[in-house]
Amino acid sequence: MKLNSLKPADGARKERVRVGRGIGSGLGKTAGRGHKGSYARTGKGKIKPGFEGGQMPMQRRLPKIGFRSKLKNDTAEVLLYQLDKLEAGEIDFAALRAAKLVPANAKQAKIVKKGELSKKFVLKGVLATVGAKAAIEAAGGSVTE
Repeated sequence: MKLNSLKPADGARKERVRVGRGIGSGLGKTAGRGHKGSYARTGKGKIKPGFEGGQMPMQRRLPKIGFRSKLKNDTAEVLLYQLDKLEAGEIDFAALRAAKLVPANAKQAKIVKKGELSKKFVLKGVLATVGAKAAIEAAGGSVTE
């Protein structure tokens, strides 16, 4: 074997098809593009995603529904009766998270009045509604934000 006798294996290199080079080639005149239509035109072969041939596309036929703000999902609600299941004493955001009353993605918590409260709680750094604040203070506790 010599360097000047090296050549690729049979069938490894294929000659490209030369279109539009006369009748004898079999791909003359229209060059395999057919007559008229978008695919026959220069630069018009690509159709936009979602295009349905002029029919009203699916994304425009269906109604637009709703909006969910990602910003509002950072405050978790804790109900009074859930709070009553904890031991009485000082409650902060870390204590609520440790008790699994607040999900991991929440950045703050808010106490909402639903149910009764029988224990004395001191809330620190936790938001509370007006009704929840009144119920906590009626049970002998306090709320500091």
